[in-house]
Amino acid sequence: MSTSTVLTIVVVLLLIIVVIAVVVGLRARRSARPARTSTPADPFGTGDQDSLRGDPRALKASDIVEVRGTTYTVRGSLRFDEGGWTWAEHLLDDAKGTQVWLAVEEDPDLELSLWTPVEDAGEPGAATVEVGGRTYRSDESGSARFRSEATTGLAEQGAMRYHDYESSDGGLLSFESYGEADWEASTGEELSRYDVQIYPSADGER
Repeated sequence: MSTSTVLTIVVVLLLIIVVIAVVVGLRARRSARPARTSTPADPFGTGDQDSLRGDPRALKASDIVEVRGTTYTVRGSLRFDEGGWTWAEHLLDDAKGTQVWLAVEEDPDLELSLWTPVEDAGEPGAATVEVGGRTYRSDESGSARFRSEATTGLAEQGAMRYHDYESSDGGLLSFESYGEADWEASTGEELSRYDVQIYPSADGER
């Protein structure tokens, strides 16, 4: 074998060794980098709307709530727990003394509804109930524990029963009984996130 051939082989081997060293070094550097972690984004999340319109989940007494142009003050709140399933109802009062309830729950998406007390609705139990010329069909019923905050007209805590109805056009009707009290009825309507604007009270701002 000639000297030139030997030199060629040596050069090729050196080049191969250099390439291998470079590849191994790059892999070592990559493996030394900390792994990136990412949190999957919820495509139905309401984070942006909470920033712009306030978070209904954080409502409390003395917050201001605007519903479809009408301004209310939160007088008090009821926090419910039915075997780990939780939701809240907030008593709202406008400048004229009109009182309504804003219900807030996640099922699993955020759901808002506005409730107005009605008289002479009778009692729940039947498959259908007619109130205000509208026919409602039985939807669900159950019982829950509640905790009262600020002004609600109820004890600090206790038990309640409910029976919900719904009409074919989306109208809502709910009967509630707290402790041993008689049934009280309210008609409700679902709200979109854009119907509600929240202004937290100064002492509750973070």
